[in-house]
Amino acid sequence: KVVVATGGMSYQATGSTGDGYDFARKAGHKVTKLTPALVPFEIKEDYCKQLMGLSLRNVAVTMTADGKKIYDDFGEMLFTHFGISGPVVLSASSYIGKYQGKELKFIIDLKPALNKEQLDHRVLKDFNKTLNKDFVNSLDHLLPKKLIPVMIELSGIPEHKKVNEITKKERERFVSLLKHLELTITGVRGFKEAIITQGGVNVKEIDPGTMESKKIKGLYFAGEVLDLDAVTGGFNLQIAWSTGYLAGMN
Repeated sequence: KVVVATGGMSYQATGSTGDGYDFARKAGHKVTKLTPALVPFEIKEDYCKQLMGLSLRNVAVTMTADGKKIYDDFGEMLFTHFGISGPVVLSASSYIGKYQGKELKFIIDLKPALNKEQLDHRVLKDFNKTLNKDFVNSLDHLLPKKLIPVMIELSGIPEHKKVNEITKKERERFVSLLKHLELTITGVRGFKEAIITQGGVNVKEIDPGTMESKKIKGLYFAGEVLDLDAVTGGFNLQIAWSTGYLAGMN
């Protein structure tokens, strides 16, 4: 009896080569399309480099393909020199494989606990405390320091404009930006930085009760070599443990 538990193509530094997929093909099994998953995004907007190292907590995110929502989440993310990473980004990456070729956007709500009206009231309250200050010096209690210059530039409000001179239209535009910071996804970082591989040995050809091949008696498959994957949170480890247990026991 033989168990193929060679893993996927991700984290190649640990020795993953993808050989298991070739073994499966030679044994007559179908292998679905292989793509990197749980992987950081590359982003078009240059200001991500300015924000490198900035971690955002408790943000709501939405991912769209040609304007249609395909994923949303709440949690933590990180800006990098190439784009974005972190838990909500890695989970989102599992959903983009079938949308390749479409316009992909990643939208961040920096203040999800407040609706637009409540946030406008909050911003107005902060402005009333800093009426004679420059706009750039009025946002310390609202945003991380590193994010302030980027948000000011995107808002189109001059950084040295006095707070008491900011118009209602300008304030509303700034509030909209806080609720809808849009990034353009240009790609993912590839198998070298991916936590898992999406795709693998077609599970329709595997007995789910034993992990034995339906094509060759005595041949078993377990773990990431199979076309099974999930978001972050230990689910992929559980897939490996459970399929490995079944294969081993049989």
